[in-house]
Amino acid sequence: MRYRTTVKWMAGLAAVAVWLACMPAAAQTAGERVERWGIYETSLRGPDAENSFAEVQLSAEFRSKDRVVKVDGFYDGEGAYRIRFMPDAEGEWTYVTRSNAKQLDGESGRFTCVPASGGNHGPVRVRNTFHFAYADGTPYFPFGTTCYAWVHQGDELEERTLETLRTAGFNKMRMTVFPKDYTYNRNEPLYHPFARDAAGKPDLGRFNPEFFRHFEKRVAQLGELGIEADLILFHPYDRWGYARMDEASDFRYLRYLVARLAAYRNVWWSAANEYDLMQKPEDLWDRYLKFIEEHDPYGRLRSIHNGRRIYDHSKPWITHVSIQHPDTLQTMDWRERFGKPVVNDECQYEGNIPNDWGNLTAQELVHRVWNGVIEGGYVGHGETYLHPKDVLWWSKGGVLHGESYKRMAFLRKLVEETGEEITPTPRTWLWRSNASGVQGERRWTYYGGRQPAKAKIAGLADNKPYRVDIIDAWEMTVKTLSDVFRGEAEIALPGKPFTAVRLRPAD
Repeated sequence: MRYRTTVKWMAGLAAVAVWLACMPAAAQTAGERVERWGIYETSLRGPDAENSFAEVQLSAEFRSKDRVVKVDGFYDGEGAYRIRFMPDAEGEWTYVTRSNAKQLDGESGRFTCVPASGGNHGPVRVRNTFHFAYADGTPYFPFGTTCYAWVHQGDELEERTLETLRTAGFNKMRMTVFPKDYTYNRNEPLYHPFARDAAGKPDLGRFNPEFFRHFEKRVAQLGELGIEADLILFHPYDRWGYARMDEASDFRYLRYLVARLAAYRNVWWSAANEYDLMQKPEDLWDRYLKFIEEHDPYGRLRSIHNGRRIYDHSKPWITHVSIQHPDTLQTMDWRERFGKPVVNDECQYEGNIPNDWGNLTAQELVHRVWNGVIEGGYVGHGETYLHPKDVLWWSKGGVLHGESYKRMAFLRKLVEETGEEITPTPRTWLWRSNASGVQGERRWTYYGGRQPAKAKIAGLADNKPYRVDIIDAWEMTVKTLSDVFRGEAEIALPGKPFTAVRLRPAD
């Protein structure tokens, strides 16, 4: 009797195993729970052929109550197809796949979206016209850096870069998808985005899944550190042919990239670095950005970065201004011109290389950052110190050697104290050398390279009592004056550069 029972029990297990093996992969994870703004992924088996990247189409419709979100899938090589989805609402979600390949069509599944964990605030969105916030309403003030080709340097250096970022104080990173060929960056990348033929040339019809798995791993690690990944999709600094692909290959690449990476909540899209230095017509950049907008179901932030010619950021497919310009006191003008948040991602770099754009003193970069921030915008960091092995932070990452990043972290802490955004004070003269702005009931004035020994403060609202903070932007100190001020007053200042004054309600 015991033998027959055991045989029946084993036969039952075998039947269950066969049943599970025959079920769609998605159905086997029916009880899966995914946090809000996390990633749900399902894997399917399908055609395994060289032309699968180009010929097999895969998508899925995700449904929550009456809402439907369409998401593109992608081929991950060796017969594996994947669909990634970021749920933005709690509750039960179901989906069904659509494909021109019979094996992939009509698969269905479900999962439950649960509340986000403590450090998950969702993706960043534009808020209040000129600023940003996470999807849960938490304010986001970008204090970013540039490490263009850091994901192309191999594990040892890339892990060192991540360790540096852990404590550097940045919450945004500009980085290229394609490898880079430029001064101080001539090494061959570890992985290439396309398969390569016998002659070593890229086969633009076949992506290299190993490259993209490595790339998205690094994007996810930035997300774990609370860092937004500002992905640069094209750039002119190239010896492999990626900057000169035909239009069909460009659009196929964009669709594949969006399908693989759009579900990561920390992704931003930057169509190009120095787009005007590439040999592509301006209307093509419009089409690229519109294409990304149409195929990204989550509406990730979208921008484009200039060299000499500033793009028309007022166009509807642009969410914010990404600009390169050394004069950050023009931030107010760009706000008024484009009506969108202004991020001066490249106001030149702290360093000592011969190139004029890469030999600012740390003091000068800090000065430019303060000007832009108090003018109601945001300014990015970069570092280009000569290195015996050409490991410059701006391109390869590694470790930071300069001093400006510490002062940016100090300013970020000051700005984030109240969670309120800074609005520039309207100009009363045709020009001005001091940046001034309002943050809620706080008033800021930054004197930069000037060194007044005294300053007048006037017109404090409703004769309310105010405290005065004297801030040293370089020494990273805040000294609060003992007196409480009302109406109009004159205060003593240190008479040294990099001084800022902040007025705040005495209570």
